[in-house]
Amino acid sequence: MDIVHERAAGLDISKRDAKVCLRVPGARAGTFKSSVTTWGATTGQILDLRDFLEGEHVTTVVMEATSDYWKPFFYLLEETLPVMLVNAKAARNIPGRKTDVSDAAWLAQLGAHGLLRASFVPPEPIRELRDLTRARSIATHDRTREIQRLEKFLEGSGIKLSSVVSDLTGVSSRAMLEALIQGERNPEVLAGLATLKSRIPELIDALTGRFKEHHAFMARLHLDQIDAHSRIIDQLTTRLETAMEPFRAVREFLATIPGVSLKIADVIIAETGADMSRFETPGRLASWAGVCPGSNESAGRIKSAHILPGNKYLKAVLGTAALSASRSRNTYLAAKYRRIAARRGPMKAMVAVAHSILNAVWHLLADGECYADPGADHFTRLDPIRAKNNAIKKLNSLGFDVTITPATADGPTLLSY
Repeated sequence: MDIVHERAAGLDISKRDAKVCLRVPGARAGTFKSSVTTWGATTGQILDLRDFLEGEHVTTVVMEATSDYWKPFFYLLEETLPVMLVNAKAARNIPGRKTDVSDAAWLAQLGAHGLLRASFVPPEPIRELRDLTRARSIATHDRTREIQRLEKFLEGSGIKLSSVVSDLTGVSSRAMLEALIQGERNPEVLAGLATLKSRIPELIDALTGRFKEHHAFMARLHLDQIDAHSRIIDQLTTRLETAMEPFRAVREFLATIPGVSLKIADVIIAETGADMSRFETPGRLASWAGVCPGSNESAGRIKSAHILPGNKYLKAVLGTAALSASRSRNTYLAAKYRRIAARRGPMKAMVAVAHSILNAVWHLLADGECYADPGADHFTRLDPIRAKNNAIKKLNSLGFDVTITPATADGPTLLSY
């Protein structure tokens, strides 16, 4: 096969060290020799490795995305060398020959022939945004889990507050829980702390239980954990507002898409880098995010079309955006959801809406276009004859004999049945 890089290096990285295979031309023309060395994973050792590779005039350095251990190597080597991070699935070695040394040699060989495709690694400012958005997402999930633990624990004391109120951390709920912890046990007094007086009879029944000192101690711990997570989320949000300053206009544009809030726009910018030059087409972006059908065909038969894992953080917020858009009024995305859900089910419809949202994101960021909603009647305008025939069939199925009079300039279409 053609040689793309005559001097290539492959790195098989672990937590403590890395096996480095250097592949360079041999003594005779058309031959190559490989040598494998071991380098530590500390900053000093990686800098020595960088000097070594620079001295060998390496034109490509290939490494697998192994957990988070690739990061110190990539971030230090990318400053002066052409580094390529690849998916381990794409660089899989021959079965039965799996060692660190053979993996490094295999990566060097594939890199020399140009058979690997680099994974997307954003620049440092975007990486910092990712750290903030991902940390906020994790803290939000942790707070939600702590609220669920509190709800389950209250069940053991007979306090059924969550069956009446929608949010255990709301103002009224928090006031009642604090009073319980302080020693108040009278259900009528506790229910009187609610702002919605019409629910007091239900609250009296829900707050009648066997709440003891042990329950007060445990509930206090859960509430303190919830407050700690809330403070972390507030700190991350404040930090994000400062880091998002260069992308503020882009964020406002993204928020014009139905279902996309400012927080969702933050994640989209952090995960994609707001640079669509990395993704040649909307389809490439959708495939990278994991919101399009997979491709697995052999002998003319499609074996599977399940969506791929993709970027889990971006896919999660796209699912949230799709759910919100499907519940919106008079929008194209809501009409698309209802159209597909009726034929293929709500889950496939949700993925299709997420795909449409990501397409809109690509065009907005790549072409600078503002989002213009096609409207809820888009599919009707696309094929009005089909829409008319479907409406007639629906009326006929209900037992009506319909006659349609075409519309005139003086008035609308007349129906008689």
